[in-house]
Amino acid sequence: MKRIVTLLITLLVAGAGLAHAGDLNLAAASDLSFAMKELAANYQKQTGNTVKVTLGSSGNFFTQIQNGAPFDLFFAADIDYPKKLEAAGLGEPGTLYQYATGKIVMWVPASSPLDVSKGLSLLLDPSVRKISIANPAHAPYGRAAVAAMTKQGIYDKVTGKLVFGENISQATQFVESGNADVGILALSLAMAPAMADKGRYFEVPQDLYPPIDQGAIVIKSSQKKNEAKQFLAFLKTPESVATMQRYGFKLPEVMSVAPKSLEKKEEKKEKKS
Repeated sequence: MKRIVTLLITLLVAGAGLAHAGDLNLAAASDLSFAMKELAANYQKQTGNTVKVTLGSSGNFFTQIQNGAPFDLFFAADIDYPKKLEAAGLGEPGTLYQYATGKIVMWVPASSPLDVSKGLSLLLDPSVRKISIANPAHAPYGRAAVAAMTKQGIYDKVTGKLVFGENISQATQFVESGNADVGILALSLAMAPAMADKGRYFEVPQDLYPPIDQGAIVIKSSQKKNEAKQFLAFLKTPESVATMQRYGFKLPEVMSVAPKSLEKKEEKKEKKS
């Protein structure tokens, strides 16, 4: 009886693995939380292929991929991470792509009396007790926040107020929930429809921090390199470009025509028949 139960469990586990065998596994920086969800849904509609998105900090993903994490694609908020993977032979040659440049904003909840139009100097206000940012040790948006405060000449005066999110999404949750008074967040999150009526933001001048150039690369150990390359091509289509721009991203030069490889599976089948 035990052998039969064991066999059944083995078959169920194997079946579950096969059910998800077609998924494209994508590691994405948390500033893409809303944008990537929309892009993945549009991609599935056009191709019939599914994308499983795991969100987190770019630095943590970089370490995980170095240690063999089974991702097919890596979307980092700092292009240096995929560049390092390529240099180490862990990225598929010729697939490194700068997909966007991000921006940071200072954000407060809608109920806050704080005036964000004062800019970063607002952080010196005595009523601001906690400032939420992503952990600069492994999150590019956290490093940008530190750079901006440093250039503004206030970083040393507010370090005692800083609370670190594991990634930019968690930093957003801290201030959205009231556990922080102000947050220095990604513009892409502040512009998301889900956040639009929850707060107000001030766009931090871009000359206060280095460009947040974001990059993607196909992982060399991926068993789905063609599918991964197809998804990168999808990001360069006009529809995808428009989606990214709606979330406040600045985009590089893109293709103006969708690749033929993005035709729906159903259309391909019709041609064969």
